[in-house]
Amino acid sequence: MAVLLSTRREAMADWRAALLAVDPTLEIRMFPEAGDPASIEAAVVWTAHDMAELRRYPNLRLIVSMGAGVDHLLRPPGPPPGIPVARLVDRMLTTQMGEWVLLNVLRFHRQDPDYRAQQRDRVWQELPAPVTAETPVGFLGLGELGTHAAGLLRGLGFPVLGWSRRPKQVPGVEGFHGADGLAAMAARSRILVCLLPLTPETRGLVDARLLGRLPRGAFLVNGARGGHVVDADLLAALDSGQVAGAALDVFTPEPLPPAHPYWAHPRVVMTPHAASITIPASAAPQVVENLHRARRGEALLNLVDFAAGY
Repeated sequence: MAVLLSTRREAMADWRAALLAVDPTLEIRMFPEAGDPASIEAAVVWTAHDMAELRRYPNLRLIVSMGAGVDHLLRPPGPPPGIPVARLVDRMLTTQMGEWVLLNVLRFHRQDPDYRAQQRDRVWQELPAPVTAETPVGFLGLGELGTHAAGLLRGLGFPVLGWSRRPKQVPGVEGFHGADGLAAMAARSRILVCLLPLTPETRGLVDARLLGRLPRGAFLVNGARGGHVVDADLLAALDSGQVAGAALDVFTPEPLPPAHPYWAHPRVVMTPHAASITIPASAAPQVVENLHRARRGEALLNLVDFAAGY
């Protein structure tokens, strides 16, 4: 029985080598060269793979997302019925996202866009010093990624707020939940960080109403999914000064079209969905462990809850 890999062609060899380093007995096939459909027992896939195509494999027993997010696997028609889906909860993914959030929170807190503009215009002017203890950072999402990033900022002395779907206690983080909690947290967040999973309930959550509840001149940092943000509403908030700047790693669609206003907007900092990139050597042990568990009929690690959407 074989494992099917489906991701960018340039990453296939690294994934194959990483999986074989953990279990040299694995038979690895790289899509679209799947061979006999009946011989595929697991599919390790990323965003571009068509879920309908996976219905070709009658003995498929496991699907693994190559990242922490699984919204790409839940798009219609969704995975084959009855096949368990696991996502990655990987130390390196968590570390990288924490670094990216820290980079951009500090970028805005320490007025880097203003100083870069002054450098461009050859202006030598000291700006008033920001006070960390007076700069609350609000997190949308307190999962693995959000909790880690919140801890990094708390360690630097930022007041940290966090919103989740249900009540959640995180040491050093003031918690909020529900619609009323969302409004209350937004009203106090000088910098708003989105690390939510994308579900029907969270799609479009960062809209004109939420952005309007932020203190005027607040900042947005989105490392979750492009679908969380209503682009027209964010652009309007940036142009009006309600939002002073945005750091965006994710977009709808991806790649972002060349004509999109974000590319040239002076208050937008962009990265190409690169905040947290799966490193095959780090993720492979978890993938192989889940394959072995599936073979033995045991409980899987990081199984996706389809009702919750993550």
